[in-house]
Amino acid sequence: MTLTATAVPSTDLDPFSPEVLADPLPAHETLRDLGPVVHLAAYDVYAVARYAEVHRALTDWQGLRSGAGVGLADFSRETPWRPPSLLLEADPPRHDAPRSVLAKILSPRKLRGLTPQWRADADVLVDRVLAAGAEFDAVTDLAEVFPLRVFPDAVGLGESGRENLLPYGDFAFNAFGPREGIVAALEPTMPSVIGWIGEQCRRENLSETGIGAQIWAAADRGDITPEQAPLIVRSLLTAGVDTTVTGIAAVVHAVATHPDQWQRLRADRGLLARAFEEAVRLESPVQTFFRTTTSEVEIGGAVIGPGRKVLMFLGAANRDPRRWPDADRFDLDRDPSGHVAFGMGLHQCVGQHIARMEAMAVLEALLDHVQSVELAGVPRRHLNNTLRGWESMPVRIQAA
Repeated sequence: MTLTATAVPSTDLDPFSPEVLADPLPAHETLRDLGPVVHLAAYDVYAVARYAEVHRALTDWQGLRSGAGVGLADFSRETPWRPPSLLLEADPPRHDAPRSVLAKILSPRKLRGLTPQWRADADVLVDRVLAAGAEFDAVTDLAEVFPLRVFPDAVGLGESGRENLLPYGDFAFNAFGPREGIVAALEPTMPSVIGWIGEQCRRENLSETGIGAQIWAAADRGDITPEQAPLIVRSLLTAGVDTTVTGIAAVVHAVATHPDQWQRLRADRGLLARAFEEAVRLESPVQTFFRTTTSEVEIGGAVIGPGRKVLMFLGAANRDPRRWPDADRFDLDRDPSGHVAFGMGLHQCVGQHIARMEAMAVLEALLDHVQSVELAGVPRRHLNNTLRGWESMPVRIQAA
């Protein structure tokens, strides 16, 4: 069947330019205003930036597949830089068993046992930060430190080499964009980092009680194959740190720039979960992902032919005024459910419960010890082709 198409506007806007990566919000507004589907001439790909079309693309795994890669590279034509992720870059049926195994291991019920230790670790960290003075960097002193302590422990990594996790995740998410620019600059530094990551995925290098061991136990039961187990562990190590760092920093930034909302949290901790969801809606740690059409697909009245890349702007969708009134405001009276910061549908982030638990532990510790928090300087963004985070965020606190 041939579908009737509406005209698709085209633009020279480059979503991977340093200027857009530093401040994507004007570009997002431009893309939303141009139409439900826009052609990006710089890369000859299609883009969706409005909430309705991003949600539709995320949930139509049959028409818009992930197996050709969720970055600019098309795996049906190009060799990926590392074996594709069995979770992010695979479609059913190849995606099903790994997803099922990890979803059970990372379920809220299974993870609940980690909460007391993570809460104690957060208290120790916040005490140490506060002891150093009234000002600190919410990124380098807090948001990066906590996940690098508790997440590798949970997976079952040894103490040595954990400093490789952040550079590896940064490179992996950058690699979803063009090879020139950031990727080309980082590539020479990566061989030793990639080698270390690969070694940590081996059964013998993981503790016997962590999440990594549970993945290998699933291979022993036949739920997945022995070849799949290290790739699933690698997926955890790829996506489990950088995104959580940015999520924690997003909450701190939100309350530091909305002091009235911090006081509401101090008065009512029942709002904590909403605060996290609203902060990740507003900042969208993961800004973009690609899909590839499997056949002729209709989106927003536009018809896109088979084998074409479609860039989904999750960050733009999460600030679309068609879906979110006063979308640029951090608002604890808002119901942020339905945001696409963790994706949506079949490929929704399987590790999102860990990110929530880590952020909740840090927020609880801050609420116990901090009366007020505000920016003490201009935050500096960290440029990444896929993630939107910070290099630095100076804050000033008043102890409770």
